[in-house]
Amino acid sequence: MVDERARHFRRLRRLRASARRWSVLAGGLGGAAAVLTPYAGLGLPDAAWAGAAGSAIAVAAWRWVDHRALAAVPPPPALDPAEAAARSRARLVAAVERLPVGPGVLAEVRRVRSRLALRGTAAAEPWARLDRAALTLAGLTGRMTGLAEPAVREAAEADRSLRELASRVAGVERALNMAPRGPLAEVHAALVTQLEDGVAAYERLVVAAAGYVAEDARPTTEHPSAARLTEATDLLHGVASALAELRTPLRTP
Repeated sequence: MVDERARHFRRLRRLRASARRWSVLAGGLGGAAAVLTPYAGLGLPDAAWAGAAGSAIAVAAWRWVDHRALAAVPPPPALDPAEAAARSRARLVAAVERLPVGPGVLAEVRRVRSRLALRGTAAAEPWARLDRAALTLAGLTGRMTGLAEPAVREAAEADRSLRELASRVAGVERALNMAPRGPLAEVHAALVTQLEDGVAAYERLVVAAAGYVAEDARPTTEHPSAARLTEATDLLHGVASALAELRTPLRTP
């Protein structure tokens, strides 16, 4: 998003610079017309000088009028530093995403940042396991088509849900440091158990997905390339045997 205040002052500077340029040009043409017209007498060149000078004076006047009108408008309020930082970060992210490897780099940065945010909590170890399982499943997703597509959608939804649960566990655990006893401890223990069970179920899903991909790729017969190589080998053996027989001299009785 564009900073409206910066754009306002940028337009003001451009109008001032343009008005100054046209004022200088109008002064030069007007001075030239004032000197050359009495010097050489009135003629067609003098009309050109006078016309150019008049046009430059008119454009300079319009530029100064536009500059004063814009200067009279109050500038937009300054951006909040947090909002300005968010806009700069958004522009940087958009620039990185346009690179060929940009999406992968951003995903890795977000993953590392999330892992660092959970460091030292009970959710750190399940989060790391979930990360490994998600990366493994991402490598298998392209081969899981047909009947396996609903499982892929369920896995994506479970991944988002488990990551939100891990963040909730970390938040409750930080609050638990201020009140180590009471109902909050029971809630934290229940959330940790739920997170570990969910990650274990996700890992089982990844194992099942790997088994599906392996079974789907298992050939029922010999691979065509291997069959063709076997036929070519037999053919070469036959040709070699025939050449050997042709080179053997015939024995006469």
